[in-house]
Amino acid sequence: MTINCNGTLIDISSPKVMGILNTTPDSFFDGGKYTNDSHILNRVESMLNDGATFIDLGAYSSRPGAKEVSVQEELKRSVPTTELILKNFPETLLSIDTFRAEVAKEAIEAGACIVNDISGGTLDPNMIPTVGKLRVPYILMHMKGNPETMQTKITYRNFMRELLYYFSERIAEVNAHKINDVIIDPGFGFAKNLDQNYELMAKLDVLHILGLPLLVGISRKSMIYKLLETDASQALNGTTSLNTIALSKGANILRVHDVKEAMECIKIKEMIAKNNFSI
Repeated sequence: MTINCNGTLIDISSPKVMGILNTTPDSFFDGGKYTNDSHILNRVESMLNDGATFIDLGAYSSRPGAKEVSVQEELKRSVPTTELILKNFPETLLSIDTFRAEVAKEAIEAGACIVNDISGGTLDPNMIPTVGKLRVPYILMHMKGNPETMQTKITYRNFMRELLYYFSERIAEVNAHKINDVIIDPGFGFAKNLDQNYELMAKLDVLHILGLPLLVGISRKSMIYKLLETDASQALNGTTSLNTIALSKGANILRVHDVKEAMECIKIKEMIAKNNFSI
C-alpha cells in the first residue's frame, strides 16, 4: 500500500505519522503559536526529528464554530509558509489542509504534495477536478456543513451506514477524475457528537470495506477532554490511548500534534505484529 508524493513512493502499510502545523490564530489547541518564520521552522524541525513522515499545513481553523477566512487570507498564510518550509527542509512531504481548490493549487505549485480536504469536495465543486489535474494524493474526509455549522448537523438515521454511503459517493467522483492515491478520514469531531465519535472509533475497522488507506485525526480533540472533564492541554494521554486503538483497527496514518508519542504507539504496535503476538 503506497502513495506517490512528488515521485517518491511512501509505503503506508507500515503506519506513518502526520504532524500538524497550524498557521491560524484561532485553532483549538495551538492557535497563534506558529505565526512567524522562526517558530514555524522550529516546529517543523522538531516534528521531523521526532519521526513525522508528513507535515500537514493548515491556514483555516476547522474547529467547531470557526469563522470564515477569506481566500486571500488563507493564501497569505499558506503559500509563503509552504515555500519557507521547503526552502529550509526541501525533503519535507508537505500536505495542504484546505477545502478550497485555489489554495490547494497554489500550495501544490509551491511544492506541497498532498491535498487534505475536510469537506471531501463538498464545499468547493472545483476541488476534486483540480486535484485530478494536479495528480497528487487526496485525503477525503467526512463532514456535513462547514466548520461554523457542522455541530448542528449531527442527526443520522443509521450513523455508520450513512458514513459508508457518503464515502462511496465521494469515492465515485474521485475515481471519475482519475485521482490515483486516495486516503479516507472519517472526520472525528466533524458533524458528530460524543457518542457518535466513540461509536466510530469502536467500528473503525468497518471502513476497510472501502479498500482505501485510513487516516485518523483525534489529537487532543474535545471527544477526549470533554469525556475526561479536562481541556486540550491535558488531552495527550487520552490521545495516545485512542491512537493505540486506531492502530489496532488498521489506521495507516495518525494525524497528531505530538509526533514523538504517536511514533511510540506505532513502535509498540509493530513490535507486537513483528512477533505475531495476539492482543
